[in-house]
Amino acid sequence: MKTTWQPHTTHGDLSSSKRDNLPDSAFAFPKKRKEPLTDASHVKNALARFDQVEDVTDDERDLAFANIKKAAEHYGIDLEEKNWRDLGKKPHTENKTHSSHKKAA
Repeated sequence: MKTTWQPHTTHGDLSSSKRDNLPDSAFAFPKKRKEPLTDASHVKNALARFDQVEDVTDDERDLAFANIKKAAEHYGIDLEEKNWRDLGKKPHTENKTHSSHKKAA
């Protein structure tokens, strides 16, 4: 899939005025201007919140995931998922409450 994302690095919190000045190509969902991909932190947030984005089609999700993959590569983030439908299927960090620990008897 052809991507629309282009690097537009802005670090830290994006105030509404900074966000308004970003080009559409800085967003995972460019038509909706949702999920800015301006640094590694924002790429990780876009992945974590991907399933929370409302009012988008599967085609828009396909494009957004392609944009996220391109941004992740640019910012040096390893992505295990090959498709947006794979997101959330396995944890990226160990959950100690679900680890197999033997209790002392």
